[in-house]
Amino acid sequence: MSPRAAQVVRAAAGVLAIVVLAGGGWLGWDTLARRPIAEVRYTGETARVAAADLERLAASLKGREAREAPLESVREAVRRLPWVRDCSVRLRFPDTLEVRLEAHQPLARWDEARLVSVRGEIFTASYEAPLPRFEGPDEAAAEMARAYGAIAQVIGPIESPLAKLGLSRRRAWQVTLASGLTLELGRGDFDARLTRFVAMWPSVQASAPTVTHADLRYANGFAIRESAPPKPATAPRRKA
Repeated sequence: MSPRAAQVVRAAAGVLAIVVLAGGGWLGWDTLARRPIAEVRYTGETARVAAADLERLAASLKGREAREAPLESVREAVRRLPWVRDCSVRLRFPDTLEVRLEAHQPLARWDEARLVSVRGEIFTASYEAPLPRFEGPDEAAAEMARAYGAIAQVIGPIESPLAKLGLSRRRAWQVTLASGLTLELGRGDFDARLTRFVAMWPSVQASAPTVTHADLRYANGFAIRESAPPKPATAPRRKA
């Protein structure tokens, strides 16, 4: 056999091997896809997702052939469950569907029904523990989540946690602390103004212990407002 003919034979044998392997792989997948799903296994961040929701979804999948439950369709169904941010789905031989969950991590409340995650994503879920409140345009949630951490760190010396963070449509920031103190931060870069106020906080507290509002939208200072002093009690008039 000439070298040229030997080369052609080797090439043909290689192509045939690839075809056989591909065919075997297709037959293996087809066999796996025809098996009824006997088990749905959840892994990953499952703690926040309601067990009843997971069991209900698993019950709807068991007994169905894998080809009747496309992996992408299963993934979309899982992602609609409360607290699920994302998931991956795969078939495990011989008849197990494995679902790996990624859950949202709550950072703040957005409104009465929705929360904001540490990634700045708005999602719907029920959560009873205390959280700060964000108020702003939906498209600003990620920006507010990033700003929250920086603001919370700067105001640490005030020793009152951040209760509400607001961003107006005109891009003006406002912070309310758990103590009731409201800080008007204004628009643009407010880091220097906020840092200056926090540095002056001991003096502010000493001279105006009932301060409820601080306007930091000044280049070289800030304005404060105190709560109104209680009205003195008046003695009831005696009847003559």
